[in-house]
Amino acid sequence: MVCYHNEFAPLRTVRYSGPTKGKRFYGCSYWPEQRTCGFFKWADEVDDVRKLQNIVVEKEETISDLEHQVDILKQVMDVMRDKVKKLKAKKEKLFEEVEEMGIATTENMFDLK
Repeated sequence: MVCYHNEFAPLRTVRYSGPTKGKRFYGCSYWPEQRTCGFFKWADEVDDVRKLQNIVVEKEETISDLEHQVDILKQVMDVMRDKVKKLKAKKEKLFEEVEEMGIATTENMFDLK
């Protein structure tokens, strides 16, 4: 835990009488000096923040994994598009060949008559 001075924020304990006596907190590393940055976090809040930070890190990892999967799927799609183009070209060629065979067969039938 660091304060707003980007310095180590020590863990302290409230010593003054009152409802928070004995409660632990992180404070500015320069406190009680005059140049304190005002950083203050109750220790139990920090635990909650750390839990949330862990959840965020896990979600970011999941997002990164999913983005990687999307990239792979895009590559697979590109390969499949190329295959579809080749198959369409082959289909057109076969249609042309069948058409030519039909014309040749019709001509042969006329020749036979």
